[in-house]
Amino acid sequence: MSLVTEFNDYRARMNEKIMAADNKVIKRFFNLDTNTYQAGAIDVRTKEMLGLACSMVLRCDDCIKYHLGKCHEEDINDEEIYEVFAIANLIGGSIVIPHFRRAVEYWEALKEEVVTAAPPHAHDA
Repeated sequence: MSLVTEFNDYRARMNEKIMAADNKVIKRFFNLDTNTYQAGAIDVRTKEMLGLACSMVLRCDDCIKYHLGKCHEEDINDEEIYEVFAIANLIGGSIVIPHFRRAVEYWEALKEEVVTAAPPHAHDA
């Protein structure tokens, strides 16, 4: 199982269990997060890059993976992502470096998964 699939499957499975508890406060908190990252005065791409930088500074690997996935969905390119990494390392300091390494590993896995999942070209069949 790939790094990306493992993370997404675990996250989906646990979120389902959490939501099944039907706790009003937890549901509202999760909804607040969902609504925060929707387009508003700031576009979704920028919000996801902000979320990634903040997650790196706070050293939350699960949050980093989540925001990297969202950045990938928003077609953020390598140059942009590495600028976010640079900001996070500058603000967070050297303690962010281990999380930066794992972020690069996950970013590469996201890109590889798309290449692997792509359908063959007509001339490849």
